[in-house]
Amino acid sequence: MRVLVTGATGYIGSRLVPVLVSAGHEVIATARDLDALNRFAWGGDVERRYLDVEDTVSVHLAIRDVDAVFYLVHSMGSGEFVKRDREAAEYVADACAYAGVERIVYLSGLVPDGRLSDHLRSRQEVETILLAGDVATIVLRASMVIGGGSMSFEVMRRMTERLPILTLPIWMTSRIQPIAVEDVVRLLAASVTGPVRNRAYDVGGDEVLTYAELLERFANVAGLVRPQVPALFAPSVLVGEAVARLTGIPRSTVNALVKSLSHDMVCREDDARMDLDPGGTYLPLDEAFSRSMAGLTDATSPHGDVQGEAASDPPWVGSTRRSAG
Repeated sequence: MRVLVTGATGYIGSRLVPVLVSAGHEVIATARDLDALNRFAWGGDVERRYLDVEDTVSVHLAIRDVDAVFYLVHSMGSGEFVKRDREAAEYVADACAYAGVERIVYLSGLVPDGRLSDHLRSRQEVETILLAGDVATIVLRASMVIGGGSMSFEVMRRMTERLPILTLPIWMTSRIQPIAVEDVVRLLAASVTGPVRNRAYDVGGDEVLTYAELLERFANVAGLVRPQVPALFAPSVLVGEAVARLTGIPRSTVNALVKSLSHDMVCREDDARMDLDPGGTYLPLDEAFSRSMAGLTDATSPHGDVQGEAASDPPWVGSTRRSAG
């Protein structure tokens, strides 16, 4: 099958491409900077096409002669990103319909009850646009993705490593159902085979925990003792600023993640296991943590461990304990 991957240089895309290549698919990797594809071991195994999702002409030129499109583009910045994401989704949906694409696969986030942050609302809007389009779309909704290089994982890792005592806001009592990147990539790859479907799936691992329990589990696997104390006054804005400074991860990204902490991010259904991955098992949480902390594992290579890190990951990826000797 000929599959086109948008966001191929991103965290999920860079780990998905070698899986698709190994499965025998003809892969077209897109980027705004095609030279950036040289950073990856799979760069010579794919066709390359320029694509800027904010430019409808480049979208139509890139999306042609393919059977399926992976849409793995999300804005995590500030400003008018909601409008940009909406328009980009409309461009991609229209181009796929015009080109006769068989299916679209979109990685979204779990949609909790209550008032949504701009980022969660934007992801919901994008999936609504794609599902309402003329091309059948499978949407995978995930909460926290566990893996070296995942922004949410790196925030958790750096917070736990750098703070001898974890001060948790009293409002951070919601639950989360994390999933290993190995399982996310497998489910994405499975979405382009089998029957054509037009629906969203919630995807999560086998455990549901509170955020406090999640941080405690990570600390235990990392061999760290990190007592937790409640913070009575900790508005989300201040928490976001503090976490950004502490972790060194881009502020806009951290603020978006922090705003989701007040929601339960738990699957409402588990149909993906039956429809997309019958008989498949999900990576246990402690093993996902352990492998994610292994350092460089050639995670974007067909022969590497997708749970770990890759040399092409951003500079803020990785343990801060290694540099301390």
